[in-house]
Amino acid sequence: WNIFSPKAPYAGTVVVNDFHPQTLTQETGDANWETAHVTFDHGGMVPYIEGQSIGVIAPGPDKKGETPAKIRLYSIASSAVGDKQDSKTVSLCVKRVVEVDGTHANREVGEDKPDKAGTGYPDKKVYRGVCSNHICDMSVGDEVLITGPSGAEMLLPEENDCNIIMLATGTGIAPMRSYMRLLFHDKAGANADGTRKFSGLAWLFMGVPYSKSLLYDDEHREYKATYPDNFRFDYAVSREQKNAAGQKMYIQTKMAEYAEEMWELMLSEKTHIYMCGLKGMESGME
Repeated sequence: WNIFSPKAPYAGTVVVNDFHPQTLTQETGDANWETAHVTFDHGGMVPYIEGQSIGVIAPGPDKKGETPAKIRLYSIASSAVGDKQDSKTVSLCVKRVVEVDGTHANREVGEDKPDKAGTGYPDKKVYRGVCSNHICDMSVGDEVLITGPSGAEMLLPEENDCNIIMLATGTGIAPMRSYMRLLFHDKAGANADGTRKFSGLAWLFMGVPYSKSLLYDDEHREYKATYPDNFRFDYAVSREQKNAAGQKMYIQTKMAEYAEEMWELMLSEKTHIYMCGLKGMESGME
């Protein structure tokens, strides 16, 4: 792996995605409300497998004033064959980082301009994440510098009769989407007779602050409707939902509602647990 390095990246191109608009989320009132789905054509030169990451190099300058900016790693949100199933594209799920009147700022009052989604704060000091804004502002035909692929910690098991528990907060859904596309959507995951190779259970727990922040909900509902015995999903919407005890609904709170089922699954040697998202999520799961 790591076919392309920061010193010798691959120059890909942004292409149209037929499945999703570039902006996946709706405005919530928070400055960093936007999450984008962006697809790059790599011409088959950046082969990867589900669960890996690629790096993106933004023009910069970054926090330290470096140009180009340092590489930023992003979990891949498409399966190995890509959203177009031709093994020539890779998709990312990227949250636009915007902080208003915080500790750090790279735009003084009067300097911030509306981004591609139309959000701007010209009357405030603003920090915009260099690489996330670079990606979220991209348009079809733009060039993108890609490194990698990399990572072997999040790869799927080889057995098709396993149990897969997926815990994702926000854009931590990216690797989980790559798994689900393979398991329930792509031709690569189907048998000759059209049935799916995967015969186990995949159970997704996804945490977001608002229902307007849900990602790929349409895909999850389609998988559930088509493969009810093999796919389940539950959402934890922390700022809108509470459990019976009145606690905010986080992933661990939602999982507790299925404590007996979870325990039974975790006792099985066939169960694999994948976690991706906010730092500190692990401690909440203990």
